[in-house]
Amino acid sequence: MTNVHDMPQAAPTPEAGGATSRWIALVVLCVSLLIVTLDNTILNVALPTLVKELGATTTQLQWIVDAYALAFAGLMLVAGSSADRFGRRRVFTAGLAVFGAASAWAAYSGSVGMLIAARSGMGVGAAMMMPATLSIITEVFRDPGERRRAIGLWAATSGLGIAIGPVAGGLLLEHFWWGSIFWVNIPFALAGLVCARLLVPESRNPAALRPDPAGSVLSIVGLGLLLWAIIEAPVRGWSSGIVLGAGGAGLAVLVCFVLWERATSHPMLNLGFFGDQRFSFATTSVALAMFGQFGALFVLTQYLQFGLGYSALATGVRVLPVAGLLALVAPSSPALVRVAGTKIVVGTGLLVIAGGLWQLSRAEVSSTYGNVVGGMLLLGLGAGLVVPAALDSLMGTLPPGDTGVGSASNGVSVQLGGALGVAVIGSLLTTRYQNRMGPPLAPYHLPHDVSDAVLGSLGGALELAVRVGGTSGRLLTAFARSAFMSGMGLGLTVGAVVATAGAALAFAALPSRPRVTTPPPANPAGPDPDPDSEGN
Repeated sequence: MTNVHDMPQAAPTPEAGGATSRWIALVVLCVSLLIVTLDNTILNVALPTLVKELGATTTQLQWIVDAYALAFAGLMLVAGSSADRFGRRRVFTAGLAVFGAASAWAAYSGSVGMLIAARSGMGVGAAMMMPATLSIITEVFRDPGERRRAIGLWAATSGLGIAIGPVAGGLLLEHFWWGSIFWVNIPFALAGLVCARLLVPESRNPAALRPDPAGSVLSIVGLGLLLWAIIEAPVRGWSSGIVLGAGGAGLAVLVCFVLWERATSHPMLNLGFFGDQRFSFATTSVALAMFGQFGALFVLTQYLQFGLGYSALATGVRVLPVAGLLALVAPSSPALVRVAGTKIVVGTGLLVIAGGLWQLSRAEVSSTYGNVVGGMLLLGLGAGLVVPAALDSLMGTLPPGDTGVGSASNGVSVQLGGALGVAVIGSLLTTRYQNRMGPPLAPYHLPHDVSDAVLGSLGGALELAVRVGGTSGRLLTAFARSAFMSGMGLGLTVGAVVATAGAALAFAALPSRPRVTTPPPANPAGPDPDPDSEGN
């Protein structure tokens, strides 16, 4: 197999006037990234509103969240490879345009099905943006110390998006219709398109191998089938024939993808990357961290609104300290890596996430915000430690010509881990909730649509309880909240176990320091030309 460090190297990226311009370019990339994370957190706060406005069940809420992840992860490798080949800025700006257009579509979706389709379109745009931002940063910041700081700020931006999203979502939902949470993306997308063209340097791999259409198709089909099975498992059952068939087919196609990439002379993804433990175990650590993070956010926004009775805005304010801590800690993570090493920082961060999930899983019906805020803060602290440290480990192993597809591998791990977290934790919540609610409701022989609404989500049960009123309404409310808390506790306990396993893996296998290698000689031909100036 071709060694990672023997791959053709890209020409140095133009620095557009020096160090100041590098940091200006970073600002443009981070602000554009903001809309990707902002959208996710705004959506989480809006989930209870979608239950009321569109009649969405818990299962449909999972699809609204995970349709984005399905398109995002399924196309990430192809988008990253295309960025390396055709120009990273070009693919990034195309992704911004697609993301903005799909956001407008989502804002005017009149049904759950249309919203899920629009969210898929947003995932396509995000798949084009995310790997391009990281690869451009890696190309522009060649000095390892500067790169660590830049990646720390990149990760902090994600935390800032999480922090702003719930509050912005709450404000918008209090004053406008639910579609406004998607309209907020459009000004960012338009500004990003203009600023990227003016301020972000273009780069690509001048020695890129010819396209790999077979690898592209296999990766899309394999990841798509696997993610579909993960997302549908809570709906159809983990032992369902169609779920097992789709999941098995997805794994089989991914095996074919690996065999093809090993055999072909022009692989889309150089599998030699995974031979470096700093790359392979960093991607695994991020996936396991995101399992708990995404799953916890999915249930916590419902708990704060339905369980504790907060409005969308009040929920956003109460999530703010969590995301703020993530944004505060992330830039400090690179300094901790220099002192303690990647292994210690990533492993400790995963243990902190596990502790937060465990504390949250102990919440009861009588719990207050003060009883759960400690666990929520631990989630933010842990993510702020893990993400920048793992990203620096991962990106530091990549040759300059392959930063796009390499960073896409990280994006796939994030989306797979997140989608699996929402699916598994959401499935455990739904299953436990329905098992607890079913027996008390059985003697009443409720109409089918009413029964589906009550069993479909806590929001549906609380809405019926308000209509019924009196003693019956109060009993239904008590049963529903108790069942929801039991399901939430089960799901978050599993999340804590997964994060603990990730910490053990990081401590056992993730190297603390990069190997010392001789940097490749500078390309005498000079900077990579702007593809737009070549008449492409």
